[in-house]
Amino acid sequence: MNIERPHKEAARIDVLGVQVSAIDMDQALGTIETWVTGGRRHYVCATGAHGIMESQRDETLRAVHNQAGMVTPHGMPLVWMSRLLGHPQTGRVYGPDLMRALSELSARRGWRQFYYGGAMGVGDRVAAALTQAHPGLVVAGTLSPPFRALTGEEDAGIVEQINAARPDIVWVGLSTPKQEYWMASHIGRIDAPVMIGVGAAFDTLVGRKAQAPPWMQRNGLEWLFRLSREPRRLFRRYAWIVPGFLVAACFQLARRSASVARDRAAQRVRQPLAR
Repeated sequence: MNIERPHKEAARIDVLGVQVSAIDMDQALGTIETWVTGGRRHYVCATGAHGIMESQRDETLRAVHNQAGMVTPHGMPLVWMSRLLGHPQTGRVYGPDLMRALSELSARRGWRQFYYGGAMGVGDRVAAALTQAHPGLVVAGTLSPPFRALTGEEDAGIVEQINAARPDIVWVGLSTPKQEYWMASHIGRIDAPVMIGVGAAFDTLVGRKAQAPPWMQRNGLEWLFRLSREPRRLFRRYAWIVPGFLVAACFQLARRSASVARDRAAQRVRQPLAR
């Protein structure tokens, strides 16, 4: 990966009202590096069709995404939409892959990592797996919060614990939309330059959740793989997300095509008049 090239701010594309970053993995790493070295505080949403569709019925969640420093195209449907909307350079920035790539960079840079989320003990297993894969990676701490809502006192204690560890990057694995809300509400309270919401990436990295075969990932079929593994839990989610996203995306692309056609027709009318 060419992570040494000068950083350029990535464009944002409107995908059903969510401003998705038109980036690839190199650009994501370059952007995060500027935040860490510059001490700028941002949060990153690794978002797929699930997050986009949740944002259709939750305006606050949509605003949380749009205020993020970066919204990575976590799934292939967002990569395809970005390319169809005029950004052919967009590549997939998948949560587990981002963790691996950024851990490799962090080990070389000496950046401190904190893992927040997951079931009891999962953060420690993530830390062990990534330090084994990337010798020299500095783990500042791990914390698995209770699944229930936190009291104000508990939340303040968590903030104090994370800040005391002095991390450069806080990985947040709380699932969507809980992790997005948590990052947005803690952006001024957590001292770390970067918080990154990666959903089930913790479980994927330690083998608690199986990862779809590469061919299914390339063809945007991870949802089908997950559904086959957890049909009872995921059927209702995917029954509206998959067709809902497809229909809404087609309408957006059709509106864009019609708008482009109108602009071209108007330009052809103006050209003879100009002469």
